[in-house]
Amino acid sequence: MRFQRIVDLLAVAALVLLGLSGYLTWVSADPGNGRQAVHLNGYTITKAPVTFALAGVIAVVVTKLAGTALRRVLGGLVALLGVGAVVVALTVRPDGAELSRLRPELSDVVANQVTQTLGPAPWLALAGGIALTAAGLLTVLTAQGWRRPSRRYERDPGAAPADQWKAIDAGEDPTL
Repeated sequence: MRFQRIVDLLAVAALVLLGLSGYLTWVSADPGNGRQAVHLNGYTITKAPVTFALAGVIAVVVTKLAGTALRRVLGGLVALLGVGAVVVALTVRPDGAELSRLRPELSDVVANQVTQTLGPAPWLALAGGIALTAAGLLTVLTAQGWRRPSRRYERDPGAAPADQWKAIDAGEDPTL
C-alpha cells in the first residue's frame, strides 16, 4: 500500500474519532441527593478536537496538490495539530466552577458535592490525536516518494492563446 493511502486512512480515522469525541459524553456530573445526572458532550466542553480534525484533513488534502517541500511543511503542521489534540484529550477536565458555568443547575453551592465521571469522548480524542500525529509524521518522512499532481489540464506554454481558441472552435481539447 502506498504511503499516501496510509496517510489518507489515518486522516479519515482521525476525523471520525475526533468528530465523535465532540458528540459523545466527555464528562458526567452527578450532583447527588436524587437530582438527575448531567452529561456534557465534548463539543460543550471544548471545540478543539473537532477543529483540529477539520484543519488536519484540509492540510492532508492540500498535500495532494503541493510539491515535496510544502508537503513536508504541511505534514509537520498536521503532526502539530495531532499533538494539540492529544494534549487537549489529556488535560481538559472541567472543575466545579466550569461545570456551574456550563450548567447552572450545578451551581457553586452543589459543585463541591458533584461526582464527576469521565466519558468515552476523551479517549476517542486521544486516539484521533495519535492518528493525526502519525499521519503528519508519515507525510514528513515519505513526502519525496509521493506521486506528483497531474499536469493533464495544464496548457502548453508554447501555444499562443489564439491557437488554443482555434482548437476549441475546431472541437479539440487544447489541454490534451
